[in-house]
Amino acid sequence: MTEACTDRLEALLNHFPVRARMFHSGALCGITDFSAPGEGGQIHLIRTGTMEVIHPGRPTLHVSVPSLLLYPRPIARRFVSDVQRGVDLACAELHFDGGAANPVVGALPDVICLPLESIDGAGQTLTLLFDEAFGNNCGRHALVDRLFEVVLIQVLRHLMETGQMGGGMLAGLSHPRLRKALVTMHEQPGRAWSLEALADLAGMSRSVFAGSFRSVVGCTPGSYLQAWRVRLAQQALTQGRPLKTIAIEVGYGSEAALSRAFKAQCGATPREWRQMRDATRRHQLARDIS
Repeated sequence: MTEACTDRLEALLNHFPVRARMFHSGALCGITDFSAPGEGGQIHLIRTGTMEVIHPGRPTLHVSVPSLLLYPRPIARRFVSDVQRGVDLACAELHFDGGAANPVVGALPDVICLPLESIDGAGQTLTLLFDEAFGNNCGRHALVDRLFEVVLIQVLRHLMETGQMGGGMLAGLSHPRLRKALVTMHEQPGRAWSLEALADLAGMSRSVFAGSFRSVVGCTPGSYLQAWRVRLAQQALTQGRPLKTIAIEVGYGSEAALSRAFKAQCGATPREWRQMRDATRRHQLARDIS
C-alpha cells in the first residue's frame, strides 16, 4: 500500500514540490492572531495543551489533543489558549511551487485538523521534529524544515489511504481504478491521450470511466488533462522556458494550440499571463521594501 501511495504522489511532488520553513517553536499563551499571508500556506503542530481556533465565518475548532493544523492557502485565524498554561507547538510556512496553480493546493480544503496519533507512520518523524524544534542542535532549522516537508507527504498519504477527500484530484488518486489513469496523465502529459486509452488504463469501459471520473474528480478526463498541462506550462513559463518548447512538452503541437488551451483555462494567453504575473511580483516586492 505504501509503495502505491508513493507512486501516486511522485509525479505531483516532482513537478510541484513544496518547501517548508519553520517560523516558530515554543509556547503560545492567551490570544494569538495570524493574519493571512500574501501567498503560500502554513502548518502548525501542537505538541501539548488545548486551544480554540477561530476562523472568520467558520465554526470554532476545539483542539484538545496533540494535533496538526494545515492551511494550504492564506487564511486569517486566531488561536485562543490558557494565559498561564498555553500550548507548545511548532509552526512552518509552506511554499508550494506554482502558488495557487499548484494542484496539491487546489485539491485540499482550506483547513485540515488531524490528531497526530491518527497519521499512520508519522510517529517517529514527529518525535524527531519536536526534539529538534525545541532543542538547540546545530543545523536544527534546516533539519526541521525537511521534517515538516516529510510530515506533509505523510498527511497527503493519510488523506488518500483513509478516503477522507470527498472529491477532486486526491479523491481520484484514492480510487483503485481511476488513479491508474490519473498517475499516467501526470507522468506522461505530452501523449495524445484518448478517452478509450485512459479507460483501458483504468480497466473500465469508456462510458463507465467517463462517468466515474466526473463523479469522483469533478470534471471530465479531457478537462482535467488540459488543466494539468496548463499548470505545467505555467510552471515552465516562470522558469523562462521558450513557449514553443513548452507546447511540445505538455502535449500541444504548436504555440497557437497551447495558447488556445491556456486562454480557455486561465482567461489569458501565456504571454499575457506571464506579464500579469511579473507585474504582480514587482508590486509585491515594492510593497515589501516600503
